[in-house]
Amino acid sequence: MSKLDRNSMFKSLYAKIKQRERAWKHGFGMDISTPEGRRDARRHNNLVDHAFIRRILPNRYQLSSDAWRSNQPDPVHFPALKQAGIKTVINLRGEDKYSYYLFEVEACRDFNMSLINHPLFARVLGTADEYLELLDIMECAEKPFLIHCKSGADRTGVASALYLLDQRSATPEEACAQLSLKYAHQRWSKAGILDAMIETYADHYRHDPISIRDWLANYYDRDAITQAFQVKRKK
Repeated sequence: MSKLDRNSMFKSLYAKIKQRERAWKHGFGMDISTPEGRRDARRHNNLVDHAFIRRILPNRYQLSSDAWRSNQPDPVHFPALKQAGIKTVINLRGEDKYSYYLFEVEACRDFNMSLINHPLFARVLGTADEYLELLDIMECAEKPFLIHCKSGADRTGVASALYLLDQRSATPEEACAQLSLKYAHQRWSKAGILDAMIETYADHYRHDPISIRDWLANYYDRDAITQAFQVKRKK
């Protein structure tokens, strides 16, 4: 068998393995209404969404008297969230049909917390309207609120930075600190595009100290930021 044939065979085998893996991941964990369904959902949450790690390491930090940040909260975390006074949970992963979201909806209901879904991406910049809407959500939500994504590193980091800029009069440098290794954010990865956005605002602020809302509404150019980030990563 030639080297080309072997490579083709391995690629085909790998594609089949990945296809079966995706089918397995998306084939269960969509029901918590029965004891059996809950067991499967918990297994899905642990094995597919890695809840067993987050259960031990919630990556939870207080931003202010009004706001906290964390990774995806597990039901076991909600008593502590209740004790901290959390009134609203802002979910940056968005609504879903799988285990982690079903358990979160149930826990928010059980602990009398509002749940707001506002999906963002970690490796792709959102639109100005999406970020401005998030600022409105954080301003109007009943406080204290908890904001989270899956790991609490990237989407939660940029949301925390925007919150501090908009509602706590933080400097761009202080806001940038919300995207750091302390929170498991890796700026050298593709998620570094979020750093690029905040740093672009910081560059503008040095010669024109406008608010983050004004910058998003009038100067934010996600295509230009994305292109510059991609060029920089290739160097």
